[in-house]
Amino acid sequence: MAEQTSEQAAQAREKATQERAEAAKKKIADEKAAREQRMADQPDAGKPTPTQEENDLAASGVHIPEHEPDGSPVQESNTLQSNPLQQRQSRPAQQQGGYATRAATPKPPAS
Repeated sequence: MAEQTSEQAAQAREKATQERAEAAKKKIADEKAAREQRMADQPDAGKPTPTQEENDLAASGVHIPEHEPDGSPVQESNTLQSNPLQQRQSRPAQQQGGYATRAATPKPPAS
């Protein structure tokens, strides 16, 4: 009789697990449909970068050197520097404030 009860409990747990899995799959499908509907309503919105697939690959340890284009307009590179490897050259130190500072002289050691 105890065996029958444990079998029934195991079957009940299995059934509950299957129901939770089906509910989760339905929820994911509903969220995906809602997301696709939002994307259809806003065609110029683009897609996230990195995409979920890229995030999943990165979580698995795969290196992704370039992301998929997200549909946004291409941005021009920074035109301030013609050579990105060139470093900014420092300027000589200039006296700021237009006043001279006095030099402190150390006190002679006490004897």
